[in-house]
Amino acid sequence: MKNKYIYITLLSLLGLTAEAQQQLIAQPPRLVVSIAIDQLRTDYLEQYSSLYGNDGLRRLLNEGKVFTNGAYNFTPVDRASAIASLHTGTSPYYHGITATEWLDKKTLRPQNCVRDQKIGFSPQFLGTSTLSDELKMATNGIAKVFSFAPTADAAILSAGHAADGAAWINNGSWATTTYYRPLNQWLSGFSRLFHPDASDANKSVTDAALKCIEQAGIGNDDKPDLLSLTYEAGQQMEAYVALDRQIALLLNGIKHHIPSDRVLFVITGTTSREEEEEGNQERFRIPTGTFYINRTANLLNMYLGAVFGSAKYVEFYHKNHIYFNHQLLRQKNINLSDISNRSQEFLLQISGVRNVYTANQLLISDSYLLERIRNGFNVEKCGDLIIDIAPGWRLINEDTQEQSTSRSAHVPFPIIVYGAGTKAERIQTPVTVDRIAPAVARAIRIRAPNACVAEPLF
Repeated sequence: MKNKYIYITLLSLLGLTAEAQQQLIAQPPRLVVSIAIDQLRTDYLEQYSSLYGNDGLRRLLNEGKVFTNGAYNFTPVDRASAIASLHTGTSPYYHGITATEWLDKKTLRPQNCVRDQKIGFSPQFLGTSTLSDELKMATNGIAKVFSFAPTADAAILSAGHAADGAAWINNGSWATTTYYRPLNQWLSGFSRLFHPDASDANKSVTDAALKCIEQAGIGNDDKPDLLSLTYEAGQQMEAYVALDRQIALLLNGIKHHIPSDRVLFVITGTTSREEEEEGNQERFRIPTGTFYINRTANLLNMYLGAVFGSAKYVEFYHKNHIYFNHQLLRQKNINLSDISNRSQEFLLQISGVRNVYTANQLLISDSYLLERIRNGFNVEKCGDLIIDIAPGWRLINEDTQEQSTSRSAHVPFPIIVYGAGTKAERIQTPVTVDRIAPAVARAIRIRAPNACVAEPLF
């Protein structure tokens, strides 16, 4: 009897050991497909679900690990800052992409986040490593990394610094950049021979992705590869139904070439832009108003002149940022903190101003109340003062005719993980996108990007 129990115990131990060994030798995905969908919203995705087929968005919702309450841990968020954060696993405070465009403090001219004066386009302003960069380093350059998107900023920021190539749609053709060297011959030929669909950017991205799978050798070996795609969702029912068709084509197309258990799909939203009809707020008696940044800057300059002596202290303004003339401040021996604090007190008295943040305040404060504002701040790209406009108010720059409406409401978007043995699950706990990059890094057994400190999402 005693020997019988010993025998059973040994069998149990052997079984556990075999299971542990099997988990240890389980191979990582051969391909990671990262899909960022601009303006994707959880409520719209679910609202139109009865109109989807079985192979696209419905498959993801039913068979994937679905986080319904995704968010960004910084503000403001636009497409460029969102995609940069998704692939670096950190916020603009570290990676430097605060928006699609910011003010260049040297030239006092707007600077696009991927425009390069020397070669046209590059990720030169992306200040940290990305998931694709870490994958390239981990495989000594063997891993294949491609990115396709409707816009240059989405394609290049997804590709990172070390990709094989990135392509985007420009004037009816696929455009690339010579930044990625050596020039990938497949992508060079593809951009010359194939033309995007003039009326459907999402279809063009799907076609490019499937051509890459078929012809570029991506996902063919056991070294993980990365394919980054950007789609557009819009806010209309028709847009979601059309998106569903493209997702179905993509999933089925990849399945024909690579087994489903060796492909990891990660789908997330970037940002939501509300397009309100002019006059709607007044019509329904919603509190609103107009804040003129150019007039405010002139008033502030008059006030500072009364305090420190007549001069042009406000050098420039861009969106809701105000920039001081630092050379003038040095000449007059005016402390930056002093003029910033006085300006903050003055601006808080103006109608439509909810709050005013100084650069120094965001750099040194450890208050959790300022965390999202601080995460979206970058000392090299942002102004000396950041004016927080009251929700519902319009911000207008009469010099450039730019205008926007301030909104603070959180619009949840989904984060969906599908394939590579992922179990179907629905999670309503709020999660932030900076946790995606370290999770994918762990799945393919490489280091997380160098500024990423977030806990893996899965």
